[in-house]
Amino acid sequence: MGRAYAETMFSEAAKRLQERHGSRAQYQRLADLGESGDALGPMEREFIAQRDTMYIASVTVDGWPYVQHRGGPKGFLRVLDDRTLAFADFAGNKQYITAGNLETNDRVALFLIDYPGQGRLKIIGHARVVEGDAALETKVRVAGYKAKVERVIVIAVTAFDWNCSQHITQRWTEVEIEAVMGDGATRREQM
Repeated sequence: MGRAYAETMFSEAAKRLQERHGSRAQYQRLADLGESGDALGPMEREFIAQRDTMYIASVTVDGWPYVQHRGGPKGFLRVLDDRTLAFADFAGNKQYITAGNLETNDRVALFLIDYPGQGRLKIIGHARVVEGDAALETKVRVAGYKAKVERVIVIAVTAFDWNCSQHITQRWTEVEIEAVMGDGATRREQM
């Protein structure tokens, strides 16, 4: 666990609960000895590049948390540099809750899961909505993906944490299964 994540996320109330339940010393040691945890390294970059889905949490003006799924082809979430992420916000149901939340509170949390590998990366940061920037849209557009880009969400990474994989249920997409098993229809045709 990085210092930046611990310093940002461990409130006094969280620390009291950690103390009460016996984990405070462990987390303090990890924060003291760990990396700063605010710059994405090669492991984080590779993990992000392989994701085709993520969850993004924002906060309403009234303080309500809001979590929304975002997805696309693998690599739709782009690492622009070691402290900046961006993704194309594709046309959807036109509720604009996340975009609206970002107008009053730019704090976000991203949750990325590798179900087959049982890995989980949490990223916190400050996000902004960018519209009409053709150069930025080109950077986040995924070749061959036909969805319409309405805007780009850019996230300045504050911190990240790799999380315990103990309770992640393994799941695979059709594409992942076919990569291992081969296309069943093709095998049946060959018989």
